[in-house]
Order: sequence, then C-alpha cells, then structure tokens
Amino acid sequence: MKGEGKLDVAPVFFYLKKLRAFAGPKLYANLAGTIVVSMLEGIGIFLLAPMLGLIGLMDASSGGIPLLSAAAEPLQRVPGDLRLPVVLAIFLTLLLGQGLLQRLLSNLSAELEQGFIRHLRLELYQGLLQSNWAFFLKRRRSDFIHHATIELPRVSFGVFMCLRLATTLLFTLIQIGFALWLSAPLTLAVLLCGLALAAYSRSQVRKSREIGKDTTELMQRYVGGMTDHFNGIKDIKGNRMEQQHLSWFRALCDRLEGNLVQFTRLQSASQFHYKAAASVLIAVFVYFAFAVLHVQAETLVFIVLVFSRLWPKFSALQSNLEQIGQTVPAFRHLRELQQASEAAREPEPLRLAEGGAVQVAQGFELRDVYYRYDREQETYALQAVNLRIPAHRMTAVVGRSGAGKSTLIDLLIGLVQPERGQVLVDGKPLGAGEAYELRRSVSYVSQDPFLFHESVRDNLAIAAPDASEERMWEALRFAAADAFVQRLPQGLDTVLGDRGVRLSGGERQRIVLARAILRNPSVLVLDEATSALDSEREAGIQEALERLRGRMTLIVIAHRLSTIRGADQIVVLDNGTIVQNGGYTQLSEEQDGLFGKLLSYQAKASG
Repeated sequence: MKGEGKLDVAPVFFYLKKLRAFAGPKLYANLAGTIVVSMLEGIGIFLLAPMLGLIGLMDASSGGIPLLSAAAEPLQRVPGDLRLPVVLAIFLTLLLGQGLLQRLLSNLSAELEQGFIRHLRLELYQGLLQSNWAFFLKRRRSDFIHHATIELPRVSFGVFMCLRLATTLLFTLIQIGFALWLSAPLTLAVLLCGLALAAYSRSQVRKSREIGKDTTELMQRYVGGMTDHFNGIKDIKGNRMEQQHLSWFRALCDRLEGNLVQFTRLQSASQFHYKAAASVLIAVFVYFAFAVLHVQAETLVFIVLVFSRLWPKFSALQSNLEQIGQTVPAFRHLRELQQASEAAREPEPLRLAEGGAVQVAQGFELRDVYYRYDREQETYALQAVNLRIPAHRMTAVVGRSGAGKSTLIDLLIGLVQPERGQVLVDGKPLGAGEAYELRRSVSYVSQDPFLFHESVRDNLAIAAPDASEERMWEALRFAAADAFVQRLPQGLDTVLGDRGVRLSGGERQRIVLARAILRNPSVLVLDEATSALDSEREAGIQEALERLRGRMTLIVIAHRLSTIRGADQIVVLDNGTIVQNGGYTQLSEEQDGLFGKLLSYQAKASG
C-alpha cells in the first residue's frame, strides 16, 4: 500500500477496468442514458417558463432567459384556450419519458451490479481452488470466507459507487452548463462556494478510509472468531466456556457497532454542512442577485430552481466519495488475495472431465529430499529422505507425532514441492504440472474425515458423479459401512449434518473411505484413516485392503502398529528423517530401534 496519508486508488481502478471488460457496451449505454435523463430534466425545467408565462407569473418575452422567446413563439400559433394544455402535455411527456428511461437505467444497473458480483465470486473461488496446497498452509480458512462474504460485496458496492459518482458528476456538469447559460456570474459564485466546501470536506474522505480499515479488521475478526468457535463448539459446551466466548463476542459487537455509528456520524456531519451551506448560500445568493447584479426575476427563479436540484448533487458527490473511501481497504485486501492466489496457481488448470489419469506402474522414489514449511526457519520437516515405494504393494509409514509422516505424503502426491532433492513417479520427476495429473488417480483419506452437509448419496457422488447406486453400495460394503447406512432413516438419502456430525467418528471414516474407493484409484493413501474404528471393524478394513493388494498402490500412515503386520514395507520416521525401513518382523526384532520401542509402548498401554 502507498503512504498512509494518501488514498491508494490503484485497486479501485483495477476493478473498474474489470467492470468495463465485463459489462462492455452496456456500461456505456448506462452512462449515455444518464446524460439523456439529465438533458431531459434540464429541458423540462426550461419549459416551465412558457407555462408560467401563460398563467401570468412570468413575462416570456422579457429576454431574461436565453432563447425563451424563441421557444415560446410556436405557442402563439396555438389557440389561446389550448396553449396551457399543450404546454402541460409536452411537460408531462418529458417527465414520463425521463421516468421511463430512469426505470430502464435502474434495471440495467441492477443487472450489471449482480452480474459483476457473480463474476467476481466465480473468479475468486476458481482462483482459490486452483492455488497450490502451500498457499492454504499459510492462511486461515475463515479469511477466505471473510473475503468472499464481506470484502467482495464491499468491493462491488464500491465499484457501483464509483459509477454513481460518475453519473452524478455528469448530471452536475450538464446542470452547471445550463445554469451558466442562464447566468454565468451567479453560477460561478455558487460553484466557488461548492469547491470551497469540497476542499474543506477532503478530511472527511480520509476519515472514511480509516473507518473502512477498521471495518475490514473487525469483520475479519468477527468471521474468523465465529468460524473457530463453532468449529470447536463441542469443546466449548463440554468445558463450560460459553461465558468466556460470549464476553469476547459482546466486546467485538460493541466495536462493530461503534465503527458503523462513527461512519454514520461522519456522513450526517457532511450532509449537515452541505445543508447549512446551502441555506446561507441561498440567502446571500438572492441578496447578491437583486442588490448587486440586478438580475431579472424570471432568471433568478430559474437559477434558484436549477440550483435547488443541483446543490443536493454536490452533497451526493461528497457522500459518494466518503462511501468509496470507506470501501478502499476492501479493494486492497481483495486484490492482494487474488494476487497471492494467482502467484500460487498450480501450472495445470482445473478440469472437470474424467479420464486420462496417471496409472502408477513402477512406484515412487524420493532422492535426497528436504522440505520445510517456512524457509526463514532453520528446522526442516523432512531432511535427507531417500525412499522407494514400489507400485501395487502396501507401504506403511509410522513414527511419533510430528515426525513428518503427513508431510511425506504431501510430497508423494505433489501437494507440496521439495526445497531440495527430487520426487519421481515411475522414474520421472514429479513437477507441479505433473502433480495435478497424478492426483487424478490418487484417493486420499485424511485422519480428520470431512463430509459435506448433504446426503450419503451426495457425499459419495462428489467423488464419482456417474456412479450407479450399485457401485455406491459396493464401495460401502468394502468400507464396512453398508450395514449402518441401511439403518439410517432415509438410507443413502439421509442428510449427515455439518461435517457429518450425525455420525460417529468411525462411521465418518468409513463413509470417507467408501468415497475414496468409489474413485477406483491407482494409489490409495490412508492417513491414520482407521484410527476411530474399533478393533473388529478395523480388522474388516484390513482384510478388504489385503484384497486390493496387487490392484493398487497402498500407502498407510498407521498409529496402531498391530494393524500393519501385512505391510510389504514399513518406513519409520523420526524428526524428519528415515531411521528404519523394512518388514514388520525384521523391525520388531530390532529392540534398540524406534519401531520396537513404539511396539513396546503400545503393548504396555493395551495391557
């Protein structure tokens, strides 16, 4: 951002250009229509003179108003008793035409605004989905929600405030031109007063921007806090922490209230200043016109009429500037997020079509791999890792908490790239572009199973949209989930609640495992995916996995070591390095090795 004392309008112009590219000719049609409406309004005011002349309130032939006598001349050929109805009919036609055009412009503006905000939503969401995994590791999920639900609408509002500012400015310039035509000295006097008030009000725009910065910060805390609280609602309820969270929420709501009230006070103060200035100006204006310039009465009436409509536009311009200033921080924050997501975009764009997935035929290999999440820190999550994982075999990865097991999986499936060294698939380096294709043939089941607030059917179909109901039941049987799904109130059509809250942890794991199998992957990765299952059901899953051996590559992160007796290879990690590698029997007999110690600890705990 630029200096704190200056208004950084570069993000505003960026989104205005996006609007121009999105709206095309419709945008210019909107502006042209505004000019026509302003001109019709000016003509309507001008036609008041013949009407007032006909009823004796004004001398149309006095010459005080330019071209008035020429405009009134055709009326002389109209029979006397029809002149007033004719003038009224013309006046009414102009007003109705202006009103109809204004309605069309309002509808067009609404279509442009809603279409543009839809365009921004899709662009933001697509940009986030196409960002790499490292991008998400550095940010809170609630910040994305905040930008999509709070900042993006503020940006859309700010863009259309800019358009409103432009249309108001066009209207004002046209009316000023009309007023200059009537009386240049009086018009210039009024304009000087307006410019002086605008210069005085510049500080109000700066204050609006500061309030907008506070709004962004407070709303970010609001969305982030609410997200965290409801993600941890079970802990809150279980530990009776409601009062502490309510106190935090109350304090934040007080600050939000103060922020919004402060902006309202700022705007009301600006409006009062303009109204007060208008009152003083009218008094001085009338005195100056009569006593100094000796302006004719009909000219003065018209100028007062013009400026009675023009002065509120000065006030509207100031209000628009303050509202734009209040949204400028939102422009900046949204633009920064989009720039960050663009920089983190994966080389291969998202594609929805299935097919063409990579089939791992030989296996994975890591050659002297180093990786750390923050390159400013000295600690590596993985270091000097050399490992070969054969295809169509079962490889288990074990180790203490924080040993680097999940990081190893992230490298294998290309979610992150090594800082040094290489990851190879079938002997070919796994770059960022190739990683996307690889993940089309990988099913990953995390230790924290995620389900959507949809039915069982919908949660399965998201992995394989064309899967038949028979295939779904087959996947559920594989995951030992068919029995409890059949017992659900609506079977496959039972809605599971937020994150699958209506199911137990083990039931959620089995649904997610069924979803992974439904994709028919070449590589199945289980990141402690059976930790919530009881021994009987976990044994059933192990038997099912045994049947998959030879058909796909199995990579399992295991907490309970007794479940990986049948693994072809066990990799033991400690502090980011591989300390043991071999079969179950071999490693269990190495009493001084970490695997043997872990086995001993678990045996004592179970005993």
